[in-house]
Amino acid sequence: MNFGGHLKELRNRLAWSALFIAVGTIAGWFFFDPVFDTLQAPIIAVSKERGLNATINFSTVGGAFDLRIQVSIFLGVLVSSPFWLFHLWRFITPALKQRERRYTVGFLVSAIPLFFTGCWLAWISFPAFVRTLLSLTPAGSANLINANEYVLFALRILLVFGVAFLIPVVLVLLNFMGIIEAQNIFGSWRWAIVLSSIIAALATPTVDPTSMFLLMIPLLALYFLAGAIAKLRERTLRKTRLSSDQ
Repeated sequence: MNFGGHLKELRNRLAWSALFIAVGTIAGWFFFDPVFDTLQAPIIAVSKERGLNATINFSTVGGAFDLRIQVSIFLGVLVSSPFWLFHLWRFITPALKQRERRYTVGFLVSAIPLFFTGCWLAWISFPAFVRTLLSLTPAGSANLINANEYVLFALRILLVFGVAFLIPVVLVLLNFMGIIEAQNIFGSWRWAIVLSSIIAALATPTVDPTSMFLLMIPLLALYFLAGAIAKLRERTLRKTRLSSDQ
């Protein structure tokens, strides 16, 4: 394929990706209310339980509309990610060898569920984060929360959790590419604990240690699972080489 053909193929892939994102954004528009109600629920619950004056506010007349647009686009990109990632892969796969194609397919198949698992874990943990932070409000004072900042705060936590769950997949991919070995993964377990604790501390903006361990435990479990997969692959390769030599 000549350069013009590549540009045409890229245009078609981008068009399909944009179409899926647009459909997801339209769906996100209708799902904004239940999503926002869920995010607002812990604030309302803490306000009633502890008598706090905590409410979500919009600072401008068009603030609610702007927020709905932003959240709808985010939901559209998130929900349609399997489709636009597929078209991205279809665009780059002709330049890959057969072995590299298998690696990229395995990466996508494992990365997408793990990313959504991390987002789901953040979603169910988010009310606890909000409750802990609001409990620090001094008595007799009001907590007027900017809606845009609050929602962006929630989305940041979702993304950090989701990306954190992709680290083991990257380790396995590097092992399959021959860049690192299983002994490197297991030998760096101390650094893995430190890195997991840092990620958990950044992703959980509360002083509650339980929330940190809630993220650290699955991260470390996935880290050692990545090491086990790498070890199993290396053992299989050694057996294959011994059989071929005999």
